[in-house]
Amino acid sequence: MVHRLFREQQLNCDLQTAWKFFSSANNLAKITPEDMKFVVLTKTGDDEIYEGMIIDYHVSPLLGIKLDWTTEITQVSFQKSFTDFQKKGPYQLWNHFHEFIVNDHGVLIRDTVDYEMPLGFLGETAHRFFVKKKVEGIFEYRYKVLEEMFNKK
Repeated sequence: MVHRLFREQQLNCDLQTAWKFFSSANNLAKITPEDMKFVVLTKTGDDEIYEGMIIDYHVSPLLGIKLDWTTEITQVSFQKSFTDFQKKGPYQLWNHFHEFIVNDHGVLIRDTVDYEMPLGFLGETAHRFFVKKKVEGIFEYRYKVLEEMFNKK
């Protein structure tokens, strides 16, 4: 079963600042909970994302077990949106669409994540009891960090 997570957050900054931050793989660890031990393995320097870009990570989502995760940037519309798609990792499907909408207060960012658990019934049971809460917790953490970075008064 495909699950959907939708989040949006207002950032009080200009589009160039938001795009530069989110389109750099080097910033992912900054907005991921420390207990996940998220490490970007691909050396991208300050390169912005591009269609076809492959990014490798290590992540420990549960019980400190280290997993390899590889995503591909499958769509980029400069300063409007981009999509990262899991090529290898803990999910059967992970497709994360990032959208940037300029408004009078700065930039509204929208995230739509479609994901599916592996292992059929076992995966769905794990989703019901702890994976859903873990995924939501990652985005709650991210929200707090972004509030501190972009919306601090």
